[in-house]
Order: sequence, then C-alpha cells, then structure tokens
Amino acid sequence: MRPAVAVGLVFAGCCSNVIFLELLVRKHPGCGNIVTFAQFLFIAVEGFLFEANLGRKPPTIPIRYYAIMVTMFFTVSVVNNYALNLNIAMPLHMIFRSGSLIANMILGIIILKKRYSIFKYTSIALVSVGIFICTFMSAKQVTSQTSSGEKDGFQAFAWWLLGIGALTFALLMSARMGIFQETLYKQFGKHSKEALFYNHALPLPGFIFLASDIYDHAVLFNKSEPYQVPVVGVTVPILWFYLLMNVITQYVCIRGVFILTTECASLTVTLVVTLRKFLSLIFSILYFQNPFTRWHWLGTCFVFVGTLMYTEVWDKLRAARSQPCKDRKD
Repeated sequence: MRPAVAVGLVFAGCCSNVIFLELLVRKHPGCGNIVTFAQFLFIAVEGFLFEANLGRKPPTIPIRYYAIMVTMFFTVSVVNNYALNLNIAMPLHMIFRSGSLIANMILGIIILKKRYSIFKYTSIALVSVGIFICTFMSAKQVTSQTSSGEKDGFQAFAWWLLGIGALTFALLMSARMGIFQETLYKQFGKHSKEALFYNHALPLPGFIFLASDIYDHAVLFNKSEPYQVPVVGVTVPILWFYLLMNVITQYVCIRGVFILTTECASLTVTLVVTLRKFLSLIFSILYFQNPFTRWHWLGTCFVFVGTLMYTEVWDKLRAARSQPCKDRKD
C-alpha cells in the first residue's frame, strides 16, 4: 500500500501546492527564493524533531553521499523557482519540467546502460514533440508581445532564452539526482524520511547568499492586504497565508515523492510526477485563465498520450477487462 499512499500524497500535495505558488508568483514573480527557503526550513525543523531525534540519531547513509545529493537538490530547487523570474509563464514552466521523463531515460541509458522497448522510445518521442511545440509557441508569444526591433523586445526574448536554459539545466540535474538516489538506496537500503530531512537541512546555510532577496520579499509580503484565516480567525497578510499553505502542501508533496523513490524505480517516480504536473497545468489554465492556444493544447495532448503509452495503460486495461471472463470460466 505504500506506493499507493505515496501517489495519493503526490497528487494531493503537489497539485494544491502549485495553486498557492501561482498565487504568490502572480503578485511577486521574483519571490522564488523566499518560497524555497520557507519550504526547506519547515521540512528541516520537522525532520530534526521527529526523524533525527534532536540530532541524537546518526544517519544510516553516510553524510558524504547526502552532501552530493543535497548539492543537486538545492540547485534544482533554486534554479526552477528562479526561472519564473525570467519571462517563463507558469504553464510553460510545468510543461517544460514534464520533460524530466526524457532526461531520466537519456541519463539512464548513458549512466546505467539501460535499454527500453521500441514502444517506450516512441512514447518518449511523443513527449519530446509535445514539449517542443509548447516551447516554440511560447517563444512566439514572447516575441509578439513586444515590438520587433525594440530594445525592450530583445531583452524580453533574451531573458526568456535564459529561462529556457535554466529549466533545461534543472531538468538534467533533477534526472541525475533521481538516478543517484536509486543507486544509493540499492546500496544502503530505503530511508525516505532520513533522506527528506538531510536534503532540506544541509542546504540551509546556502540561503545566506540569498538573504537580501529573501528579506526584501518578506517586507513586500508584510505590505500585502490582510486576510482572516478560516476556522482559526487570525488575521495575517494574505501573501504570508499563501506562503504557509504552499509550505504545508509542499511538505505533503515532497514526502510522497521521497516515499516513491524508496519503493519504485526513478523512471516510475518521474512518470507519476509528470502526470501530476499535467493535472496542475489543466487547473492553472482553467482557474487562472492563463493564455493557452490550440497549439499548446496539441502539445499537451502529445505529452499526455506519450505518458500513457509509456505506462502501457491500454494493455493493463485490456488485461483487467479480460480477467473477470477467465474467472467465470474457472
């Protein structure tokens, strides 16, 4: 049941987390650092109290391996959040990150010498085409929103290209981290709670370099309109409430992902996260009325169909449908 529970945590936590993140980003696009810091701090404190037993419980996996994993995890988190400040819209951000399935397969072939069936290669090709369509159409939107030849237009497109580069780097780094985790758990056993704690506690000193940006956004959050929290009845600036909910839902999300990494292969984990991103994408488009053309929808369909092909969902449905017939014959 652990994988099923983990999948439920991923879908419930991650989908709701994206809602609160977009509410924050729409108000202040550059607030990624304070969001990341709050998430890391919350999970680190919770892990220090309940997993590390106030520092008295030694880690099962040597710290030197966690240091490598933490470097990758911290880099991916910061780069992904900062990309939102580089002319990258939230729907494109979610679609592009769905390419983790491709990155994971490529690195799996190169590093782990894995081989896949033609059917799986075809499904990954569909995902790649879908992401290319969405990325290309978003690039056209960026250039059309600004006058050609103007300095501001060129700068907007340059920032967008930098954002795409940042997302690509984070994509490959995230896939490499997943493979590293998979090999680590095979060597030392499955310790999802311990990994969750150390992956968030060890990077905290790195936020010193982002302290000024975090402080500036804390001041901006304090100036947001007041909001009365339901049930509790306490009034707080609304952006702090959004941040609190983002942190809580992120904890639920990341807890589910880390449980999945101990129970399933890295490519399966990537697949679950990809499907979750598409649910978040659809909600983002409908609820927040983000611009989404027919080409974007076509690209989304390619990604979604490719993901379903990879899981061989149709074969499984046929097998499930034929099972009752076999039971009746018996």
